[in-house]
Amino acid sequence: MTEPDVRTMARAERADLADFLATLTPEEWDAPTLCERWTVRDVVAHMFSYDELSMFGLVRRLANGPGRANDIGVAAYRDRSPEQLVALVRDHLDPRGLPAAFGGRIALTDCTIHHQDIRRPLGRPREIPPDRLRVALDYALFAPPIKARPRVRGLTLQATDLEWRSGAGPLVEGPAESLLMAAAGRAGVTDELSGPGVPTLAERIAA
Repeated sequence: MTEPDVRTMARAERADLADFLATLTPEEWDAPTLCERWTVRDVVAHMFSYDELSMFGLVRRLANGPGRANDIGVAAYRDRSPEQLVALVRDHLDPRGLPAAFGGRIALTDCTIHHQDIRRPLGRPREIPPDRLRVALDYALFAPPIKARPRVRGLTLQATDLEWRSGAGPLVEGPAESLLMAAAGRAGVTDELSGPGVPTLAERIAA
């Protein structure tokens, strides 16, 4: 997989998100997501606040600590209207700043996970292109902010709907999207998985 391919995937994922957000009602913009305490508008604000930061701005924000850094970004953008937030996404289809790092893998993985954080509680499933899921799964397992490594350590993860497998140990298998969301620590997703390693993964997510 070459880096330009990943950047193209990230752009496509962001475009899909923008198209979906444009269909939401005002009530849905204020609906809860899988991200604790965050509504749909908060998740969108969080995602795209990092694109507009200079290197100095990024360092200054991260100096507040990861949790506080995210809260600052959400606060800066959450008061925008749905139309303004959709425009923000469309203006940043090509990742910039921190999300553009690692050939766009941060942007692709972050957007794929948060897209599902929004869709799942709204009952709006979708088919994610397999090539995007493979890249997101590979990167998510090692990206420090996602904290997937301690959750999946000593387990074998295997997708049942595409060719992807990682790890060694008791098996956890299921749809690739479910594996991604479980690795990202989303509660309740392990009900969609099977195998002897599922109780261990569920316990780690709940901890």
